[in-house]
Amino acid sequence: MSEHAVATQTRPRFVIFTVIAGAVAAVAAFTADSLSFPAWAMFVGWVAWFSRPASPVQGLHAMVCLWLGLVLAAAGQLLAGVLAPVTGAAALPLAVFVLALVVVGLRTTPVLNNMLAWFLGLIAFYAAHSNEIASTLLSLAAATAIGAAAGFACQRLQRQFA
Repeated sequence: MSEHAVATQTRPRFVIFTVIAGAVAAVAAFTADSLSFPAWAMFVGWVAWFSRPASPVQGLHAMVCLWLGLVLAAAGQLLAGVLAPVTGAAALPLAVFVLALVVVGLRTTPVLNNMLAWFLGLIAFYAAHSNEIASTLLSLAAATAIGAAAGFACQRLQRQFA
């Protein structure tokens, strides 16, 4: 929503939009927690969804980038493991250099051009601090999907009151 739209929004509508966002976030956090997914990862999906809030299609594109970022980070972790015996402490920076090349190199590619969502995926994977790559990817993908679904639901509900 633009600053002008917020400034001209009526107080009741502002309150309704705020309550909708809070309620949807609460349900999403409850859902993630109930399924033993980290609530912080659900919020990563929420943020990615709203990085391109113009349409559900743009939201889905953001999620594709987020999920590819998760996979790319896993590949980076594997690459750092392969490089470590040869490069020592330089393994992680070298792997991150490769990851950044991929993400920034895709910045003009349709569907894959949401660098914020890519980096959210990288951040989420590394924040999980897990050596269990497959289970971490599945858990984070599911948690972020809950966040994306919440973002979508929030948009839909708010549009009903627009």
